[in-house]
Amino acid sequence: MISTNHQLIIGDARDIGKIQDESVDLVITSPPYPMIKMWDEIFACQNPQVKTLLANNEGSKAFEIMHQELDRAWKEVTRVLRQRGIACINIGDATRTINGLFQLFTNHSRILQYFIAKGFVALPCIIWRKQTNAPNKFMGSGMLPPGAYVTLEHEYILILRKGGRRLFKTSPEKQTRQNSAFFWEERNVWFSDIWSDLKGASQRLENDKTRKRSAAFPFELAHRLINMFSVKGDTVLDPFLGTGTTMLAAMCNERNSIGVEIDGSLEGVITQKLHDTVNFSKEVITNRIKRHLEFVKSRITGGKKIKYTNEHYGFPVVTKQEIKLQFNLLDSIQKNSNRDYTVYYKGWAPNGDG
Repeated sequence: MISTNHQLIIGDARDIGKIQDESVDLVITSPPYPMIKMWDEIFACQNPQVKTLLANNEGSKAFEIMHQELDRAWKEVTRVLRQRGIACINIGDATRTINGLFQLFTNHSRILQYFIAKGFVALPCIIWRKQTNAPNKFMGSGMLPPGAYVTLEHEYILILRKGGRRLFKTSPEKQTRQNSAFFWEERNVWFSDIWSDLKGASQRLENDKTRKRSAAFPFELAHRLINMFSVKGDTVLDPFLGTGTTMLAAMCNERNSIGVEIDGSLEGVITQKLHDTVNFSKEVITNRIKRHLEFVKSRITGGKKIKYTNEHYGFPVVTKQEIKLQFNLLDSIQKNSNRDYTVYYKGWAPNGDG
């Protein structure tokens, strides 16, 4: 039976010494955003200078000190990521009024500068829109130029590679890569540089023991990135795990995972999410198949031929690269000692059963 391993580390993302050097294939994370007020306290706890600088209206200096705290986590990411591995960092810029002056703080560019200086290759990034319909979302002087400001309704997914392109040389490596393929029509959506079809995840936490808000991104975001930039059996790391979305997506997609979270009160939130993972995983896969079959039907109805057939399930696929694409349903989750989990899978059949 196929299995994957998952580890939750309650500790500081800057000190993940339990993880071996160059043992991670993919990083997907979203850190606290510097200069967003909801994260001021967390940054101030890491470095008291932050509170002092903000109180003195020294916004640029506070911005840099906050990023220096994140740099310590990025140093660990650099250490544990394999050569040719990829880091995907979801980050938004911040707007803030400091001493009466409204301004933009470009978090994405500051993080890019760090990784490029460490020798990473910057790949084309993705912009995804987190639209808000709040009536007061427009900033500044309303309809009077030039004092109105453009709304900030998007975030960046920075895509950074440690070294050159990953190679698959042996027959088992090539087979795993082929089994990990995605559908042609998924490729056309996922590999666009603008994602306008995602909805932001709820950031409200109901448990009184946890902090009031998280920076959770939607499951679909992690799901896409895992399928785009890793193969089955790879290890995915989220050094700012939050409510556990990256770990959940890794479990649903037959990847191993490690999650690090400094806030121990979130462990209960993560555990509760994992309780529903078996059924949720089945829903993810069956919906993926359903969408593909609907696409195939529409394409054939429109008079377009489909030349290839998936060898495992017998349904049509557009390209030769999809013929070995294979799914396995999450069958059970076994909790081991010390916040470790083993996930077991079974084969997916065309009727949706294992």
